[in-house]
Amino acid sequence: MATIAANLQAVRARIARAAQAAGRAPEDIALVAVSKTFAPDYIILAHAAGQRAFGENQVQEAVAKITELARLPFEWHFIGPIQSNKTGAIAAHFPWVHGVDREKIAQRLNAARAEGTAPINVCIQVNVSGEASKSGVRPGEEERLAAAIAQLPRLKLRGLMAIPEPTPDTALQRRRFALLRELKEKLVARGYALDTLSMGMSDDFEAAIAEGATIVRIGTAIFGPRAR
Repeated sequence: MATIAANLQAVRARIARAAQAAGRAPEDIALVAVSKTFAPDYIILAHAAGQRAFGENQVQEAVAKITELARLPFEWHFIGPIQSNKTGAIAAHFPWVHGVDREKIAQRLNAARAEGTAPINVCIQVNVSGEASKSGVRPGEEERLAAAIAQLPRLKLRGLMAIPEPTPDTALQRRRFALLRELKEKLVARGYALDTLSMGMSDDFEAAIAEGATIVRIGTAIFGPRAR
């Protein structure tokens, strides 16, 4: 666990180099440390190293961590597929949700968000690689969902999110991320005030930054391999 601070420093340096290579400012790219499956002690060490945004994808595990660490200032991001029966807990504990891909889920999150609290920041998940096993709307279907989300007062549509297939092919990585950027640009041209591209993980975030990522979601490079 003592290596977490060093890992964070290395990841931030990689983000800075990738941003500079793309002619972008490093501070325009937010880092979400994906802490799923890791104990609160790991998160505390990352917090001590200056990390504030953390990503989780198992609701019960996440709520336990959020409750235990409530004394510390964190920004929690829920990442990945959302089950209908989990929307209440997600709406109560997460200011960010990456991965909305159904209108029903958006409606349930909106209904569950407490009146008087800030709207949930939402990213629509797009299945840019066309994998049957992946969640996400198909490219071209994102505008219909965006229109539905725009009508929900307790959700704030911020942008698009993707988890392409793992590949060492940098050119393929960039094509997948470029597609997501192009879809976002089309929505912006049609009047949607989007500012977020949530894309890029430990093995491909440099390619994502080259194609315009504003949030990268990195777990293994910070916390090490997961046991499950």
